[in-house]
Amino acid sequence: GQKRTSGAFLYPPIEPFDRRMVDVGDGHRVYVEQSGNPEGPAVVVCHGGPGGGSSPAMRRFFDPDHYRIVLFDQRGCGLSKPHACVTANTTQHLINDMELIRELLGIDGWIVFGGSWGATLALLYAQSHPSRVEALVLRGVFLARQSELDWFYGGGAGQFFPDLWRQFLRPIPTDEHHDLIAAYNRHLFSGDHATEARYARSWAMWENALATVDFDGLVGEAPAEYARAFARLENHYFTHRCFIEEGQILRERHRIEHIQATIVQGRMDMICPPISAWRLAEGWAEARLHMVPAAGHALSEAGISAALVAAMNRLRD
Repeated sequence: GQKRTSGAFLYPPIEPFDRRMVDVGDGHRVYVEQSGNPEGPAVVVCHGGPGGGSSPAMRRFFDPDHYRIVLFDQRGCGLSKPHACVTANTTQHLINDMELIRELLGIDGWIVFGGSWGATLALLYAQSHPSRVEALVLRGVFLARQSELDWFYGGGAGQFFPDLWRQFLRPIPTDEHHDLIAAYNRHLFSGDHATEARYARSWAMWENALATVDFDGLVGEAPAEYARAFARLENHYFTHRCFIEEGQILRERHRIEHIQATIVQGRMDMICPPISAWRLAEGWAEARLHMVPAAGHALSEAGISAALVAAMNRLRD
């Protein structure tokens, strides 16, 4: 049965039946786990960031008696090795890793589930391998467009959180404020571990504080090693515009318009504003857009969690 947690129905915690490190080449080893029903329809979870890593809580959105749940940590983060490494770490590498994992696990096709950057990766994987995707379940859509990066790192979101925006700006000299991604890049890749960790915490704080609508002014400091991987990978991807062409996801949507998609979007998402989810869904007959009122960006928010569990249960039933 399902357990009600913080207003959302989540499945009880379960343990994986399979954990492994997969050599994906280029010196990278990627953590992969399976839980739930080994004989059930497969769902693969694309975590956010880039660099966020997966967590045990991500298993709880899926009926474990029905689904074969596949989680993996993308290159450089979570339990994958080497930690915080950006060498041979691009979007195409991650798409290739997903295909390698699918083949290794003997899965013909799977549901692809992802939020934020995970939604980006899910869409790009589906566009590369449409015959392998049974359905898409997306949350907090990020289309990797310059306008979205400008919103979050150019002062748009800062108009709603001026106090936190000032904290984010503080470590950077005023004459570098015109390009904060580049300014932070210089410190996140300085070669000095302590400096990288300090700037990583500042980078992570800005995003973590804006994730939920019930922000209370207190931001817990992320552990240094987690923050360093998260910030370095995210900054690396954003410096390179996520290694795709501007507008690519929308331009190539025709490749996946036959795939059933559920898009769950917080109406008050400050990290990935709803316009991206709206544009993705507009004119896509097989897409169902669910705008969640009084909800932000986080997977853990009650309305977001409930909508995602409901989406997976609809696919089950």
